[in-house]
Amino acid sequence: MAQLSSFDIVSQIDLQEVDNAVNQAKKELQTRFDFKGSQSSVEFLKDEKEKKIRLIADDDMKLRNLQDILKTRMASRKISQKALDFKTAEKAFDGCLRQEVTLAQGISQEKAKEIVKIIKDLPVKVQAAIQGDEIRVSSKNKDDLQFVIQHLRTAPLTLPIQFVNFR
Repeated sequence: MAQLSSFDIVSQIDLQEVDNAVNQAKKELQTRFDFKGSQSSVEFLKDEKEKKIRLIADDDMKLRNLQDILKTRMASRKISQKALDFKTAEKAFDGCLRQEVTLAQGISQEKAKEIVKIIKDLPVKVQAAIQGDEIRVSSKNKDDLQFVIQHLRTAPLTLPIQFVNFR
């Protein structure tokens, strides 16, 4: 009997790298000329169930600049832009704007079903099973698993995925 090989599809981000990127964005915010005397700020809120970043800016232009700073710092720390979900900006104190940025952790049931459907439509013999917030893909042929990984890397998904536990 042939040995079954498998790997897991997960969606995780390194929260320490997110913290480092936010700290770099804070430092850049302090040194930029266009933010001198501004009430703009960036902070990383580590809640137990939800991780998010709060942006506060004086006006719409500074908010867009703050988003660009955050995106470049995240990209330099190898954090996918797909992991950042920018909510709509809302009014805050003294005419400032506040925007929440939630961080995508784990694969939701709807996204997991979408990924499994993509895998099942491929012309290879693999089994995909949803296990909580990850997906286990298994097959007798390791080349089929490699084909699935290559296909998913080019698929237009709306969340960042990683492939772990290849055995």
